[in-house]
Amino acid sequence: MSADTQNRTRTEEFKLDGGKVLDKIKELIHEGNIRRIILKNEEGKTLIEIPLTLGLVGAALLPVFAAVGALAAVATRMVIAVEKVDPD
Repeated sequence: MSADTQNRTRTEEFKLDGGKVLDKIKELIHEGNIRRIILKNEEGKTLIEIPLTLGLVGAALLPVFAAVGALAAVATRMVIAVEKVDPD
């Protein structure tokens, strides 16, 4: 792939209370253009990394939501790092 046809990625981070994490992740997935979601604790340690493909929708996301919900239940604050694709 030439440099002209490659997509760029950028990373955004959100710091949220545990109870709001699952809602934010659902919102981000709905927006689209997400390549990967990384959940970290307040110290920056990666807890889970979720690669998202274009075909991952609906019922395929249920295990992801269950894992995120379990992590959010035990964490008071989490950082969501989102890798987005920016088409040129």
